[in-house]
Amino acid sequence: MFENEMAEQLEKADVDMVISLPCDKNKGFTDLVHERFPVVDITREEDGVGICAGAYLMGKRPVISIQSSGIGNMMNAIMSLTACYRLPMVILASWRGVDGERIEAQIPFNSRIPGLLDCYGIGCTDLADPGDIPKVSGIIDRAFSEGSIEVVLIHPKLWGESRRTITEYPPRRRHVKVAIDDESEPPTMTRLDAIERIMAAVGEDDIVVSNIGVPSKEVHAARDRPLNFYMLGSYTQATPIGLGMALSTDRRVFVIDGDGSLLGSSIFPVLSAMDPDNLTVICLDNGTFGSTGNQINQAYLDVDLGAVAVAYGIDNVYSTGDPEALDGILREVEGMSFVHVLIVPKNSDSPNLTLTAAEIRDRFMGAL
Repeated sequence: MFENEMAEQLEKADVDMVISLPCDKNKGFTDLVHERFPVVDITREEDGVGICAGAYLMGKRPVISIQSSGIGNMMNAIMSLTACYRLPMVILASWRGVDGERIEAQIPFNSRIPGLLDCYGIGCTDLADPGDIPKVSGIIDRAFSEGSIEVVLIHPKLWGESRRTITEYPPRRRHVKVAIDDESEPPTMTRLDAIERIMAAVGEDDIVVSNIGVPSKEVHAARDRPLNFYMLGSYTQATPIGLGMALSTDRRVFVIDGDGSLLGSSIFPVLSAMDPDNLTVICLDNGTFGSTGNQINQAYLDVDLGAVAVAYGIDNVYSTGDPEALDGILREVEGMSFVHVLIVPKNSDSPNLTLTAAEIRDRFMGAL
């Protein structure tokens, strides 16, 4: 009912990106933001946390529009990424479980969200009346001026009988033919071996996002530089952060991710759909959860993450376990690319990072 007024509040606050996963109650607003803003459609809410962080670090003012139940999916990423690095974030959440909610399963979690947010020190405003809508631009401005996390819970009665603005769909035609017959040789490189080759190939103005745990320590040991964004937490968020950055800059963005992280992520379809031509995701695949003791995971023998990338529609996929071949790939890679590198499960003794999250953030943003 008041979708247009909400969109005007976003425009007033200079929002220039909306990360979206729709709710039945806000479907009219979801369609409207696609008409008026650059939108990144996600399939899992916590990926929006990383995309939002990456976009902000590159100077954007993003907001996330979701159903309130998705806040539960986001909480670890919010606290270990957004709160840890003191980044601003605004979540516009269509509030379920209240106002006579008729779906029983929506009530136990959603009705308790204000208490949950209060427990974590996250700002929360509920919008129940049309007269509350003008608060939204101020909430957004506050988040970006103070580096705070703000959740706006939008009552379903405010949306009313939300109507869709899209009534016709484009023709759905596609031809898919995937045939992969590949047998890999046992790898010889360690993660540090591969990282040293990657960092030698990175240009002075390129951005590097390194995955949590040992990978960030090894990137720091191989070639520390201000344009490295070292992750300290937030499992599965390396590639979403890199995607948010790539969508917000013309610089080349390299993500050094891992098989364990990507097995737990929902980012592949989003990468395929957004297809930024300045993003290279490098999966260093040792078939284990390397930072927790090299416990074997599903990628060791069963899941080929390069084939997964192909199946999701990523056009430029490279796979190798050979050091010289990796050097060649890094020289020729262009466009949205996924580089699948087989490595042995071994951690180096690279020292822990001494940089705090705030120092990583400030050093990175100061180098842009």
